[in-house]
Amino acid sequence: MQTLDLIGVLTVMTAAFGYVNVRVLKLPPTIGLMGLTLGFSLALLAIGRFVPAVERGAHRIVEQFDFDRALLHGMLGFLLFAGALHVDLDDLRTHRWPIAVLATIGVLISTAVVGCLTWLAVWAMGMPLRLIDCLLFGALISPTDPIAVLALLRRLGMPRMLETQIAGESLFNDGIGVAVFTGLLEVATGDRELAAGSFLELFLREAVGGALFGLAAGILVYYLIKSIDHYRLEILLSLALVAGGYAAADALHLSGPIAMVVAGLVIGNPGRSFAMSPTTIEHLDRFWGLLDELLNAALFVLIGIEVLVVSFTGRFLAAGAIAIAIVLVARLASVGLPIWLLRRWKVFEPSLIPILTWGGLRGGISVALALSLRGADGLNAAGRELIVCMTYVVVVFSILVQGLTVGRLSRGLMEREMMERPPG
Repeated sequence: MQTLDLIGVLTVMTAAFGYVNVRVLKLPPTIGLMGLTLGFSLALLAIGRFVPAVERGAHRIVEQFDFDRALLHGMLGFLLFAGALHVDLDDLRTHRWPIAVLATIGVLISTAVVGCLTWLAVWAMGMPLRLIDCLLFGALISPTDPIAVLALLRRLGMPRMLETQIAGESLFNDGIGVAVFTGLLEVATGDRELAAGSFLELFLREAVGGALFGLAAGILVYYLIKSIDHYRLEILLSLALVAGGYAAADALHLSGPIAMVVAGLVIGNPGRSFAMSPTTIEHLDRFWGLLDELLNAALFVLIGIEVLVVSFTGRFLAAGAIAIAIVLVARLASVGLPIWLLRRWKVFEPSLIPILTWGGLRGGISVALALSLRGADGLNAAGRELIVCMTYVVVVFSILVQGLTVGRLSRGLMEREMMERPPG
């Protein structure tokens, strides 16, 4: 199929499932769309048992979508920029240390815990994964997905402090996770030695370099927008910032995700306050809000149909179920330890750790990174498929189960805190 045909298929599916969700299910859009698409895909697999041509045809179409490239080198920059546009820089500055620690040290702790526990689990099951492969799985599954998290936060109405910390962590930790994943992949494929110095160099280049690049690009576009008063051109400049900036960061081997988050903060805060007219702000918010909604919807439909290209066996599904528990334990450790250390200098709500643990949703970024392993040399085929299957199981559980229940959990915990506080 041609690219336009694929886009047409994806658009029709997204619109159809979106309509069914709004009229019948009335679930949060991301959860409803992924659930409906997943059900549709499983129905195709069931029909394929009796009519193999149906499964083969669907499999062939899905393979042409190239999910990891579409997300990591296409949609992600736009989604992160749109999310960062509406994050208040003052709130982010107030909670900068918890966000910074959770997005860096938290990701490293989670990667190590997931990697080691997964290696023990698959070793006990006699499955083909090395420790470095398990650490790769830890790196790709540890970052919370900003796209899933931000879509959920818009509906929950959490306290501002909690919302800022969850949103800030999710916006930045995916860039850190990708940098760790990239370094571990080079070790796994034999292109790099496992050394602290080389990882520090990679981290500084990817994360810090990406942040500085995003800051410079954001400031440049800020001044261009400030010099004119033409909302259509200003929106086009913001679009060029994302499309051109992400591609340039990628070419320079810098973190495109972190660059776009920083650029979005620049345009969404000083840009909104000092460079734009009220007319521009209104049209900019409408444009990026609509684009964010459309890309979000398409992304979760893509996640749902990717089940058609995932290898499921009984043992792989069992490993995936164990991985769910491992990822939750690692999330608890990666959130609880940093917050316990930071309590010496900052007061945190008692509900923060359980809400951050259960609200740490995984999504498209983890699936895309797992699927990208299929093109990597030096990893055995069975090991790659096991990682893809475990990732998919964790992501589906995260979005459908955690995503549907985190609101109830957060409201219950906050109500209990209110009741336990002494009067006055």
